[in-house]
Amino acid sequence: MKNFLLLPALLIGSILMAQDTYLHCGKIVDVQSGKTLSEKTIVVSGKSIKSIQNGYQVGGAEDKVVDLKDKTVLPGFIDMHVHIEGESSPSRYLDRFTKNDADVAFQSTVYAKRTLLAGFTTVRDLGGSGVNIALRKAIAKGLVVGPRIFTAGKAIGTTGGHADPTNGMKISLMGDPGPKEGVVNSAEDARKAVRQRYKDGADVIKITATGGVLSVAKSGQNPQFTIEEIEAIVETAKDYGMLTAAHAHGDEGMRRAIKAGIKTIEHGTLMKEPTMDLMVKHNTYLVPTISAGKAAAQMAEIPGFLPPIVAKKAREIGPVSEKNFKKAYEKGVPIAFGTDAGVSPHGDNGKEFTYMHEAGMPVIDALRSATITNAELLGMKNELGQLKKGFIADIVAVDDNPLKNVKTLEIVNFVMKEGKIYKSE
Repeated sequence: MKNFLLLPALLIGSILMAQDTYLHCGKIVDVQSGKTLSEKTIVVSGKSIKSIQNGYQVGGAEDKVVDLKDKTVLPGFIDMHVHIEGESSPSRYLDRFTKNDADVAFQSTVYAKRTLLAGFTTVRDLGGSGVNIALRKAIAKGLVVGPRIFTAGKAIGTTGGHADPTNGMKISLMGDPGPKEGVVNSAEDARKAVRQRYKDGADVIKITATGGVLSVAKSGQNPQFTIEEIEAIVETAKDYGMLTAAHAHGDEGMRRAIKAGIKTIEHGTLMKEPTMDLMVKHNTYLVPTISAGKAAAQMAEIPGFLPPIVAKKAREIGPVSEKNFKKAYEKGVPIAFGTDAGVSPHGDNGKEFTYMHEAGMPVIDALRSATITNAELLGMKNELGQLKKGFIADIVAVDDNPLKNVKTLEIVNFVMKEGKIYKSE
């Protein structure tokens, strides 16, 4: 009788036994050392990397082998600046009056999948309507295909500032949005807005320290927060364990953000050299988003694509980003990879590697910025950003060695996230 009862238990145990996946890798780029390793096997068990072995190894009959012998394998990429809810289009400014949250949510699932299949297994969403928080949860539960998301929820701005959601509306629709809607006008408002973001479920805090290109407002570069307001945001975010980021094109707004303790400066388009030195001193990271600058400049030349007030700013600011990034990198400003996808098309995130390299950054440094650096900023340096035993199995593969051909990073043909294969060509 005991043996009879034991048999089903043994069968159940056999069925539940985890199947390991053996990735036969022709080449692996070790982003930490900068070396290219040949003929390795990455063994993935569950969601993690179990081991990395020499040669092409095989497991038991129940295990799976994936042939990547003609590919170059890397850790999954991390994009520190996306807007997963939408994408630039001529109807962008009308959409906020015609689309419901449900419309935005369904739309965001398309962009999320496109991002993951481009090799970006983790992203930081720096502002939307709040649908991005629900999307993060849905992806984490396996209901939607997409990257791991760290999100700011709704970005924080000032009245009339870049993140004021009522910019460009007629007066009867403007109202007077406050901290709950992400609009602040004092240090007290600023603290409340951070706490509201925390209550809403955001992971990070994003402010708009200067004017922006795509908002329906005159200036794309004026400072829009007092240093006291930014200090209140940084202090409160620290209390709640939240990383801080500041959209900034103009130099003075950047300087205030850096001095107040903001950790990442997004865009940094019109940054002056003394401000670059200040970033080095404070160990503040630049997220250059060259892709967005190029996309904005291109949109400005398409008749009717952007409102005239926006097109003017796009022509002035868009083309400058690559040039200033080169200066910042050469001065030793810490660089974190980010694209501002949503301004540029989702799924084209890999083009940022090419732009960074064209501006003078070695490919290995660009890769480190999108892996090791970003994982550390997100507090996951021992889980993401490298192919190492015990790390989460976020793994991608491309046709060529990117250290010799950076453009190969624009077309990723194998994507694994948390041990599950989402793309294999």
